[in-house]
Amino acid sequence: MANRGGARISAAQIAALLERRRQIESALLEIQAEASLARPARSIPWAPLTRLFEAFADVHGIGFSKMTKALHRKRPALIPILDSVVQAYLANDDVDPRLSETFGDRATALVRSYKRDVDRNRAALKQVQRELAGSGYRLTEVRILDILIWSVSAAA
Repeated sequence: MANRGGARISAAQIAALLERRRQIESALLEIQAEASLARPARSIPWAPLTRLFEAFADVHGIGFSKMTKALHRKRPALIPILDSVVQAYLANDDVDPRLSETFGDRATALVRSYKRDVDRNRAALKQVQRELAGSGYRLTEVRILDILIWSVSAAA
């Protein structure tokens, strides 16, 4: 699924992730399928999310982009696609994930920054979501913000 989403995960990387399957699935089970960055911060399972991200740590060639492309489909309202464009955008939010200790902590710091942007733009994201739904397109606020970030980047 991740490769269909543009992740380009190699056979060796897939094998390494399959060795961590129990850890990944265990963390996913702690996170409700309906979990969303559009909900209050206190309802977001930050610790399980960090454990989920940490399960991808130290797999050669797997960074935030490939990891979140793989995980976004599992929790589409919670996990943004943290590719280089989105990471560069979030860098403008005074977030330096390099200051966090672990891979999981750094990924979570980026998602927390993303959450702040979702909160700042909640009304506009909901309006776009409603208009898209009226045309038959069902997208989460997270996916809409991803698309908007890419649109701004392409126009620059």
